[in-house]
Amino acid sequence: MSSGESNRRTGEVSIKDVAHRAGVSIGTVSNALNRPDRVSSDTRSRVRAVIDELGYVRSESARQLRSGDSRMVALLVLDIGNPFFVAMSRGAERATREHGLGVMMCHSAQDSEAESLYLSMFAEQRVRGVLVTPADTTGANLLTFRRHGIPYVFVDRVVDSDDACSVSVDDVAGGELAVRHLLETGHERVAYISGPSNLAQCTDRLVGARRAIEAGGLGPESLTVLETAKLDVASGRDAGARLLGLRPRPTAVFCANDLLALGFLQAMFDAGVRVPEDIALVGYDDIEFAAAAAVPLTSVRQPAERMGSTAAEMLLRETEGDPGHEHESVIYSPELIVRRSTLPRRQ
Repeated sequence: MSSGESNRRTGEVSIKDVAHRAGVSIGTVSNALNRPDRVSSDTRSRVRAVIDELGYVRSESARQLRSGDSRMVALLVLDIGNPFFVAMSRGAERATREHGLGVMMCHSAQDSEAESLYLSMFAEQRVRGVLVTPADTTGANLLTFRRHGIPYVFVDRVVDSDDACSVSVDDVAGGELAVRHLLETGHERVAYISGPSNLAQCTDRLVGARRAIEAGGLGPESLTVLETAKLDVASGRDAGARLLGLRPRPTAVFCANDLLALGFLQAMFDAGVRVPEDIALVGYDDIEFAAAAAVPLTSVRQPAERMGSTAAEMLLRETEGDPGHEHESVIYSPELIVRRSTLPRRQ
């Protein structure tokens, strides 16, 4: 049996396989990867096309995969500046440390291209596995990554298929909790400040908000939706300025996460609008800063550390190669934490 046949049977692809398929020498493939100026553009293109077709990973990473000695798990999140994801990483690190492994945390900044680059890097490094909150809603990045045979688990995202394990929170229920609370404290005009509509977390929370409006006997016009490009403080400030120009102006606001809510709170202070006397405010995630804000923030709590540790434990079970392993989806229930930002509205 030839080495190329052996490699294909074991699922690995060698530089020799690439050279054979491209009709060039092994040295030419090496130059195309490491010294491209020594290779013609046509040859580089042909070699790259074969690499993409076969899913070849550089030899050093392939040796690491064969030895099975990778001691790193990758965590790829939407925003490393969001304390929610930092707490999630603590949970993942705690679980992996017990197995002698470390966690490499990266963030995509909600950019599918950046996500693709990181996934390629993880493949080259042959990490033990990947915990990922995907930015690419088409699934194309992970579909490409899957061919490398490195297991991954979705975190903070529900998966509707049997392709991978996932850990998430019921965001529909969370959105419903937030808006129901606002209605119960006397509000009839509510605004939902969302992040990008292509993020499932944001759209699920909107579904829950609409359910609460309908259950409260109000019409759809009672809920105003303001979309933002990012889930950060600056976007919350911008949304606050936009909301102040609405007529009639909502008397309560539900934000898709706490960073948006904190930015919104800043905008209200700058404009002399009182929270909660003039506008009530609910966030989402219950990060540490929510309770420490100038007006302590009512928020929908997600068990971030528990989500991280659960996802890591699921990933480690999968990397052990149990032939009876079945993908599962764990969905936690959110909890509403009531603070001063939603004091009952005076009738």
